Amino acid sequence: MKKLTHKLAVTTALVSTLILGAANVQAQPTAEVLHYWTSGGEAKAVKALKEDFEANGGKWVDAPVAGGGGDAQAAVLRSRVLSGNPPAAVQIKGPNIQEWAEAGALGDLTQLGKQEGWDNVLPPLLQDIVKHDGKYVAVPVNIHRVDWIWINPEALEKVGGKPPRTWDEFNTLADKLQAAGIIPLAHGGQPWQDATVFETVALGIGGAEFFNKAFVELDADTLKSDTMVKVFDQMRKMRGYVDADFPGRDWNLATSMVMRGEAGMQIMGDWAKGEFIAAGKKPGKDFLCIPTPSNGGYILNSDSFAMFNVTNEDDKAGQTLLASLILGEKFQETFNLFKGSIPARMGVSPDKFDECAVKSMVDLQVSSKAGSLVGSVAHEIAASGAVRGAVLDVVTEHFNSDMTSEAAVARLAESIELAE
Repeated sequence: MKKLTHKLAVTTALVSTLILGAANVQAQPTAEVLHYWTSGGEAKAVKALKEDFEANGGKWVDAPVAGGGGDAQAAVLRSRVLSGNPPAAVQIKGPNIQEWAEAGALGDLTQLGKQEGWDNVLPPLLQDIVKHDGKYVAVPVNIHRVDWIWINPEALEKVGGKPPRTWDEFNTLADKLQAAGIIPLAHGGQPWQDATVFETVALGIGGAEFFNKAFVELDADTLKSDTMVKVFDQMRKMRGYVDADFPGRDWNLATSMVMRGEAGMQIMGDWAKGEFIAAGKKPGKDFLCIPTPSNGGYILNSDSFAMFNVTNEDDKAGQTLLASLILGEKFQETFNLFKGSIPARMGVSPDKFDECAVKSMVDLQVSSKAGSLVGSVAHEIAASGAVRGAVLDVVTEHFNSDMTSEAAVARLAESIELAE
């Protein structure tokens, strides 16, 4: 009787294994990927991820939402989650990851992270971003530097200028370009772009301690300080350096203005480099990459993919495969070469990266050790959505009106206090 029972148990286990195996054979890792990478360099980068995913047996369902700042995508995501139909993988970052995790909307990637040793290859600052309560809920794709000036070298040579090291030098160069009939600053009048310029000015004039006190600690005295008045004074100058057609312009169109020599400079993160590269331009020859004046500061932005709660086994398998590929050395190199960013994974060889990327890698390490590394407000790393929204509203209102710097400072402090 015992032998018969044992044989039945073995047979049952074998049949279960065969059925499970057959199910696994039939299953296809599938991922609907919601993202806002739709411009030249970005589109090439996401295509690389799609091809890598499909080459490993996955089925990619592309769900792009145009709009470089991600605000349009955020609205789509909220609607999808509220309707009970979330995408498998979503490009989000910073506090947004934590907010979705706290709402119980994200899956748990911790087991995969342990298997693949993510704790050993991700910088601690990125682990803080993609973990919630000690569990991995997202995977970082890259590290972007926000505080870059992209310069057309022919325009620079035409006015006998040199790359600016201070904001006074920036203003002097801009004045020369304007006098020569060249638009000094290529810019798109969208709130996130206005805030991108603003945060580079804030870091440059106030320094990292000022930046963190104002936008991370939300210190009222710092927000109302004379230093903040000076930041808005410089923003008023910046407004005079853009052309009349700037409202509503997408960032990549502003980058094209620099490529053509129509404009001399653009302040934008290193995703702009992806546009130059996609157009066949070479750094150091066709364009220059210079950090905005900040005495060694660095504003960090990082894209991540969060994996939302799904019930379909194909979707779960797709999330695991996608997360594993994203943090693999091959994809980290390929993707970031297209995107213009640098790898989130430590230890990836810099050999294939251009001089701008190598400088970003070096400066990241230096600024991290020096305490001058800060997270971006404009790009949803350093502040909550409510605080970011308050900053964008005030900065854009000031940029598009005759509001005084003093009035802007008072409005900023008040708006952030209400947003807390």
